[in-house]
Amino acid sequence: MSTDPASPQNVANQRALTIIAIATILALLYFGREVLVPVTLALILGLLMAPVVRGLRRIGIGHGASVLVAVLLLTFVLGGLLTVIGSQVVHLARSLPQYEATIHAKLQILHDETLGRMEAVSGEAGKVIGLDDDSPNLSSNEGVMAVSTAAQSSAAVPAANSLKAVSKVLSSIWTPLETGGIVLVVLIFVLLEYESLRDRFIRLIGGKDLRATTAAINDAGQRLSRFFVSQFSVNFGVGLLIWLGLMIVGLPNALLWGACTAVLRFVPYVGVWLAAILAGLLAAAVDPGWSLMLLTLGLFAVVEVIVSQLVEPHLYGHTTGLSPLAVVVAAIFWSWLWGAAGLILSTPLTLCLVVAGRHVKALSVLEILLGDRPALTLPERFYQRMLSGDAQEVIASAREFLKRKSFAKYCDVVLLPALQLAFIDVKQGAIGPEQRLKARRSIVRVIETLAGEPRGRFSWWRSSSVLGEGSLALSLRQQREHVSGRWQGPLAVAPKSIVLCVEACSQDDDMVTEILVRVLRDLNIDGRHFSLDDIRAFESEVHPEATPDAVSMIYIVSSVGSREEEQINNTAKEMRQRLPEANIVVVLLPQLLEVPQPLNASACVDRVANSFEEAAQFAIATVPVLTPTKPAPKRASKTPA
Repeated sequence: MSTDPASPQNVANQRALTIIAIATILALLYFGREVLVPVTLALILGLLMAPVVRGLRRIGIGHGASVLVAVLLLTFVLGGLLTVIGSQVVHLARSLPQYEATIHAKLQILHDETLGRMEAVSGEAGKVIGLDDDSPNLSSNEGVMAVSTAAQSSAAVPAANSLKAVSKVLSSIWTPLETGGIVLVVLIFVLLEYESLRDRFIRLIGGKDLRATTAAINDAGQRLSRFFVSQFSVNFGVGLLIWLGLMIVGLPNALLWGACTAVLRFVPYVGVWLAAILAGLLAAAVDPGWSLMLLTLGLFAVVEVIVSQLVEPHLYGHTTGLSPLAVVVAAIFWSWLWGAAGLILSTPLTLCLVVAGRHVKALSVLEILLGDRPALTLPERFYQRMLSGDAQEVIASAREFLKRKSFAKYCDVVLLPALQLAFIDVKQGAIGPEQRLKARRSIVRVIETLAGEPRGRFSWWRSSSVLGEGSLALSLRQQREHVSGRWQGPLAVAPKSIVLCVEACSQDDDMVTEILVRVLRDLNIDGRHFSLDDIRAFESEVHPEATPDAVSMIYIVSSVGSREEEQINNTAKEMRQRLPEANIVVVLLPQLLEVPQPLNASACVDRVANSFEEAAQFAIATVPVLTPTKPAPKRASKTPA
C-alpha cells in the first residue's frame, strides 16, 4: 500500500472520511437539537452578558451577585416584552368581532375582482363552446353567505369544556417556558464559570498556541457583543418608529406591531415583512377603505429602506464580517436544522464559524466561503479580470480605490504586483496567445482610462505578444507619441520642467518606466519616457527651439533592483555627463516574494526611491507642476534623414 499522502487512494480515503465526518456532525446537530438549542442560546447569551457582569464587578458587586443581577435584568427585559405583546394580543382578540362586517365586505370585494371575474369568463366561454353542464352549483354569493353563516353559528356555540381550553393553552406555552427555563439555568452557570470555561476551551482547541486561541475567543466575543448591541439598538429604534408611525395613521394596537417588528427583525430579511403583512391585514380589517392599509405598508417600506440602506451598512458592515449571501444561506441551513430557533441564531452561529476560520488554519475555508473579506487580493483580482478581458470591472474597482488614495499608490499596491504575476506566467508559458491578447487590451484600456492621457489610434490587433519583448510599453509610448509628437511634447518649455524616465536594463523595466511616466503626467508633471538611444538620437540632431536647461530630474527605473546594480550605475554616470545639472533618482521597485536589497549607488545618484509614490513625492517637491490644458492637435514631427 502506498504511503504517499498525495496518492489517489489516500486522497479518496481522506475525502470519504471528510464526508462521513460532516454527515455525522449534521446528524448530531439535527437529532440533538432539543438539547443543543437551549445550550447554544445560553452560551451566546453568556458571551453577550459577560461584559455586563464585568461592569457590575468593577463597581464593587461580588461575582455571584453580579451574575444574579445580570440574569434578573435580562429576565425583566424579556418578560416585559412578552407581557406587552401578550396583553396587546389579548386586546386585539377581543376587538376582532367588531371588524367582522368590514372583513366580510373586503373578502366579497376581493372575490368579485378575482375569482368572480374568472368564473364569469369561464361561464361565457362554456356557453360559447357548449360545454356548460346543468349540474346545480352554488353561486359565488351563496357560497360566501354559507361560509359566513357557518362561521357565525360556530362562533355562537360556547366552549363545551373550559378546562380543556385552559389545558390547551397551558400545553401550548409549556414548551417555550421549559426552553426558557433551561436557557436561564445554563446561562447562570456559564456566567458563574465563565473564566473557567474559557480556559478549558482554550486548552481543548488551542494546545500550545495559547496566543492564537485567546485572540480567536476574544475576537468572537467582541464581534458578537458589537453585533447584538448594534442589532438590538437598530431593532429597538425601528420598533419605536413603527409604533409612533402607526399611532399617527390611526392603526389600533400600534404598540403590538412595534414590538413585533422589533422582535421579528432578528429574523434576517423576512421578519420585518412578516410583521408588515400582519399589520397590513389588520389595517384592511379596520378601515372600510384601503387607505389605512396602504399607509401602514408604506410606513414599513420607508422605515425599512432607510434603515437597511443608510443605518445598517455603517454598523453591520464593520461588525459581523459576514457576506450577505452567507447570511441568507446560513438562515436557510440553521432553520432547516433547528427550526425557528435556528433562524434566529443563524447569524451569530455563522459569525462564530467565520471567526474560527480566521484564527484556525484548518478551518480557513469557512472564512473564505462565509466571510466578507475578498477571496482574492486586489492584484490577483486585477490579473484574473485582465485574463478574462473584463477591463470595465477593473476600472470600476480602481476608481473606488482612487477615491481614497492616489494613482501612484494604486500602481504600487495593485498594478505593479498584477503585472509581475503576469510576467511570471508569461515566462513559464502558463498563458496562451488568446489570454495574452485579452490581457493586452485590458491593460491598455485600464492604463489609458486611469492615467487620463489623451488617446490616439491604437492597434489592439497587432500580432506581437502582450507581455513579451516589452511590446506593451512600446505600444503605450507610441500612442503618446502619436498624440504629442516624437519627443512626447513640445521642446520649447519652461526651464527645469521636464522629467526624463529611463529604463535601467531589462524588458520589464520598460513597462514600469512607462507606468512612472503616467503617474507623473497624472500629477501634471511633464514626464517623458526615453531610452539611452533616444537621448543619443536627440543630441545628434539640431533643435534650435529646445530650451537648453529644460530637464530637471532623471529617473532610472529598475524592476529587479540589485541584479542591475552595475547597469544602473553606468546609466547614472552617462546621464550625469550629458546633463550635469539634473537630479538623478534611481527607482528600485520591489519584486514579489523577495526581500528588497539595498543599492550600492555611485556618487552620480542623488536619491533612491522604492515605490512609485515615493518617486512622485520627489518630483512634486522638485519640479513645478504645470497648469493642465487641453491637448494640442497633433503636429507632424520631422526627423532628419
